[in-house]
Amino acid sequence: MSDNKQDASGGESCCSCSLDPSRRVLLAATAGVGAVIGAGVAVPFVTSFIEPSERAKAAGAPVEADLSKIKPGEMITVEWQGKPVWILRRTPEMIAALQKNETALADPASERAEQPEYVKGAGRAIKDEFFVCLGVCTHLGCTPNSKFVLGAESGMGQDWAGGFLCPCHGSQFDLAGRVFKSMPAPTNLKIPKHTYLSDTRLLIGKDSGEA
Repeated sequence: MSDNKQDASGGESCCSCSLDPSRRVLLAATAGVGAVIGAGVAVPFVTSFIEPSERAKAAGAPVEADLSKIKPGEMITVEWQGKPVWILRRTPEMIAALQKNETALADPASERAEQPEYVKGAGRAIKDEFFVCLGVCTHLGCTPNSKFVLGAESGMGQDWAGGFLCPCHGSQFDLAGRVFKSMPAPTNLKIPKHTYLSDTRLLIGKDSGEA
């Protein structure tokens, strides 16, 4: 059966045109709602495709660390850009021990570009008490082990004043991440940009002058 009907002039008219006014209004309203719903469903998919996820944003964003929970002589690890960042709270004895290594180090004054300008020097830190560095050996990227015990008990020799040992190829670093001479690692451990937000809050990944 045909859905078209002849009008008075003998021509054909579509079914919707022959509907009474109230039904045409209802159809128009229904079609409008369907269009709005369709648009509403499409928007979230477009937004999620364009906007990066929170994980993606965090991958390169600065991270904040709470220093108040680190006891003297302890070290914590914070992840930044997928890499471990060490924060070591050095004791006065640890800081004094840095001077003992000067002649045995490959770059005692940290003159090479493994750190921002503001952390050069023997302690390689903004504040001597807190040492911040990437926990990644500069040889082939292994993670060194902490060797904070002094002397023969450390297994590193009678003169060991504390530091780090890479388990992969034996590179040794002092408590400021400075590499000893004749080691596979070519440079000192790298230090990321960082700044203090307060006495107990450290921001890793941004300099103090950055917006």
